[in-house]
This record gives sequence, C-alpha cells and structure tokens, in this order.
Amino acid sequence: MNYPLVLRRSHVAECLLMLLLSGCASYHPRPLPTAPDLTSAPELTVPARQFWLPGLPPHPISAEGLDETTVLMLAVFNNPDLKAARLQSGVASAQLLQAGLLPDPQLSTGFATSALNYGGGLGLNEDIQALITRGAAKAAAAASSKQVNLNILWQEWQIAESARELFIQVRTDDELLAVLTASDQLLSDRYHRDQAAMQRGDQTSTTVSVDLTALSDAEASLRLLQTDINLTRHQLNELLGLRPEVELHLIGPIALAPIARAQFQEALTALPHHRADLLALQAGYQSQEENVRRSILAQFPSMSAGVLLERDPVEGVNAFGPQVSLTLPVFNRNRGQIAIQRATREVLRQTYQAQLDAATGQADQVWNATLILSAQLHDLDAQLPALQQAAEAAGQSMREGNLDEGIYVTMQSNLQAKQAEAIRLRASLDRAQSALAILLGLPFQTP
Repeated sequence: MNYPLVLRRSHVAECLLMLLLSGCASYHPRPLPTAPDLTSAPELTVPARQFWLPGLPPHPISAEGLDETTVLMLAVFNNPDLKAARLQSGVASAQLLQAGLLPDPQLSTGFATSALNYGGGLGLNEDIQALITRGAAKAAAAASSKQVNLNILWQEWQIAESARELFIQVRTDDELLAVLTASDQLLSDRYHRDQAAMQRGDQTSTTVSVDLTALSDAEASLRLLQTDINLTRHQLNELLGLRPEVELHLIGPIALAPIARAQFQEALTALPHHRADLLALQAGYQSQEENVRRSILAQFPSMSAGVLLERDPVEGVNAFGPQVSLTLPVFNRNRGQIAIQRATREVLRQTYQAQLDAATGQADQVWNATLILSAQLHDLDAQLPALQQAAEAAGQSMREGNLDEGIYVTMQSNLQAKQAEAIRLRASLDRAQSALAILLGLPFQTP
C-alpha cells in the first residue's frame, strides 16, 4: 500500500536534481593573450555615441592630423588600463546581482529501516535571516557599484589629463626643436668660419675655443631634446593604445583658458559635488553605512523555516508539518561584526576628509602656480619684441659691415634662448591650467 509513496518521493528527487543541473553554469577556460593588442592607426574602438566625458563631446578624426580633442577622446576610448578598469564595472554589477538574489532553499533527506518497516524524512527550509538583511545588502551593493563607476570616471579624467599634457609636450617639443636647431646651425656656422679664419691667421685660437664651447652646449641641448621627443611620443602612443612605431601628426590649438579668482572660489566650494574621486568616496561611505545597518539587523535571532515530511520506521506512520529553527542570541549577538563595520565606517569617513583636505590644498597650490607662471610669461613676452628688433638691427648692421659678427651671433643666441624659455614657460602654464581644471572637477574645454 505504501510503495506508490516511495516512487513519488524518488520521482520528486529526480525532478529536483534535473532542475538544479539545468540552471548550472559551465566552465570554459580562457587563456591569456600571447601578443600585444595595439593598433597601427588611431581609431575608435567603441561607437562615438557611447562617448561620455564631462564637457567633451564626440569628435571626428581628421585626415590632416590629431587635434587636442581627438587625442583626449582616443585616450579615453583606447587606453589599455582603462579597458581593464571598465571590466570592474561588470564585477560590481555581478555583485549587485548577487546581493539581490533570494537565498536558495535547503533540502534535507534521510532514510531508516527497522525489522517491521522502513522510514525516513524529507525537509525543505528557507533562511529567513537572509530575507531580513536583503534590503541592506542590495543597498550596499548598489552604492558599491556606483563607487566603482565613479572611480572609473575619475581614472578616465586622469587619463585624459595625461593625454592633454603629452599633447602639450609634443607641440612644445616641435617648437623647441625649430628654435634649438636654428641656434645650433647659427653657432655651427660661426665656429666653422672662425676656424677657417684661424687657419688663415685672421682669428685667434681663443675665439675658436669659445665658439666650440657654445656649439657643444647647443648640440647637448639639442640631443637632450631629441631624447625627450622620443620618450614623449612613445608615452603618447602607449596611452592611446598604438604601436610604438606609429608616428602621430598633432595639429590645432590647446583649449585652455585662465581661471579667474571668482570661478576658482566657486569651484573650490563645490568640489565635493564635482570631483569624481570624492563622489566615489561618498558612494563607498554610503555602502558602508548600509553594511552597518545590515550587521545591526543580523543581531536579531537567526531563523529558518520550512516543512518536513517524514515516516516512522517502526510504526510506518507518515507525518507532515512545519519546521522552524532559531538561533538564540545569548553569547554572540553579532557584536563583533557590528564593531568591525562601525570601525570601518569611521576609517572611510576620515579617509574622505583627508582626501577633501588634500584636494583643497592641491587646487590652491596649483592655482597660485598659474598666477606666478602667467606673470612670468607676461614679462617675458613683453621683452621678446625688443630683443627681436635688436637682433634684426644687428643683422642689418653686420651685413653693412658696421658690426662685428661675434656681437651679432651673441645677440641672436640670446634671442633664441629667450624664445626657448618662453616656449617652456608657456608649456608649464598650460600644464598647470590643465591640472587645475582636473583638481577642481571642471568640465573639459574644446577649442
């Protein structure tokens, strides 16, 4: 009479096993790459409509060359480090999914026999405690996911900032190369003329030695610049995900404007609402707040509830009814976890305060640096026209035979040195203004 019940139980177990196996994920190994994943030409690896960086809209790649906006966009899209960082967003999304999943029910079974009969039990239980803390867990995971995305955005800002600094450096190196090459050529011509005059007996060896020293200094500066050019261009290619041998042609102006005092103070006040790294720390703190709430909820008695179907192996009687298990909060009461989570919250709070303090100090320091560099560049730019005019007049006098060639070369060299100084100073100002915009969390500017 009882065999149909046994068959039905076996059939239920088989059905449950098939259901569990049908929902399981399968494992497929994925080996590491064995070759560089670099492109030979600048191109977008994702659709332009997916591009998003504050203040920087999608921008087409020109056949004439790469302007500043294009370089920033390519860096944000194609940088290998950012590609890896964006995968963290998928991890955070998976963690959010995990936090929202209901706990799996627990199935327990047993079998027993006696001289008279057989018996056993089949139980199904659900963890009630996990349901109580599920809301806090989901909120913590959501805030943590937001923190990951904001950290990725901050990394994108930093990569874009690095790309802009390299763009500035490449354009600066091109200008310096022209000036230093002209200076080297001027001093080389002077040295060879004086050397030939010395061989004829019309010039002293002292003058030729001075010429050689000046030429050697100019050549050393030129060699150093060539080394810097090689380093900067390789760094830019690496940042853009390009092969090392790719030669980029950069065009266009640098889109940077000075920041007035009122704008600086306003941005400084709103710093916690604009800087992506500060917003990420705020999201992390909010996630920890939810972890604290979750640990407090977990101090209440842990309980699971379900149903139990069993058969007595002696009497052969079937029984069916509810089953509840309860953990008594006598010794533990989750006090350890509550203390850990609260202490962690205090660490995150102080970390945020320290980062905010540092950001304020750094922004003020860089802003004052822009004022100093701007004043220095203004004074130097005011001197250059007079030096240019004097050098041109000296050249005219030399051609007319009214001025010694050595004086003309000295004046021309001084002019070229001041031109090189102005180029370097302007690059320093541009880099400082670029860094200040990032420190203040300001949107990117376009030409």
